[in-house]
Amino acid sequence: MSQSEATAETPAETPAETPAAVVVQRPSAGRHTLALFGSELRLVFGRARTQVGLGVLAAVPLLIGVAIKIADSNGGTGDGFLGQIAGNGLFLIVGALGLSMPFFLPTAVTVVSGESLAGESSLGTLRNLLTAPAGRSRLLAAKMVALSIFCFAATMTIWLSGLIVGFILFPVGDVLLLSGSTVSLGEGLLRAFGIAILIALSLLGLAAIGLFVSSLTSTPLAAMAATFGTFVVLGILTAIPQLHAIHPWLLIFRWQSFADLLRDPPYYHEIVRNLLLQAGYVAVFYSAAWARITSRDIT
Repeated sequence: MSQSEATAETPAETPAETPAAVVVQRPSAGRHTLALFGSELRLVFGRARTQVGLGVLAAVPLLIGVAIKIADSNGGTGDGFLGQIAGNGLFLIVGALGLSMPFFLPTAVTVVSGESLAGESSLGTLRNLLTAPAGRSRLLAAKMVALSIFCFAATMTIWLSGLIVGFILFPVGDVLLLSGSTVSLGEGLLRAFGIAILIALSLLGLAAIGLFVSSLTSTPLAAMAATFGTFVVLGILTAIPQLHAIHPWLLIFRWQSFADLLRDPPYYHEIVRNLLLQAGYVAVFYSAAWARITSRDIT
């Protein structure tokens, strides 16, 4: 074989292939935000204190229902509100929500909101969160969204528990409203659901206060105590008749406006004013928390 033939039969050497460049795709801002919100929700609802608090809230309608059932069997409920619950189990939802407003629901909100930032700070994880790509503003927004969802979860826990217990222990039927007219069971359920939503919205102002207080300290118990103390002070101020001039500006002054949904037609004037007041508290204290968290020294 000649040298030229050998050369012809030998395949030409190809240049070495260069490895393809590895392109690392970073998650988009939207995916970062969704992941942050999901992580915050798991953190809030994964805490033992949160689960215990929701369990206590679920037990409130059960305790009320059992007590009324025992009293009704002994003929002791009378013709008042307790008598209405004994006659129609749907009123147990409204009764449990109303009785939870002065203490149980605010306590649950102060615990969760007070621990929102202070709990992270005490564990040493807040510094990592603040230096993460998510950013401080986005982290604070995730905290507030999680607190808002907890407020709705807390009220709906009572709503569902009251619905189940009321339907099991008492007869149900058409609902007699405060104005004296009667609506169907379906409309009564919708009005009770609207009451739960209004109560959840009424708790957002307190949640914003707790978020701000939590940004000031690294001790969760101190944040919880300060938030609950603020709630107690507001309650005392609301109960003093001589301070009627400032009552319309106090957080809890119009909390009971949810009862206007039990009128025919519903009275929306006080409900709207209450929601505007809560929005004002959220705007003020969320802004204060944002100013604190964005200027906080984490070095």
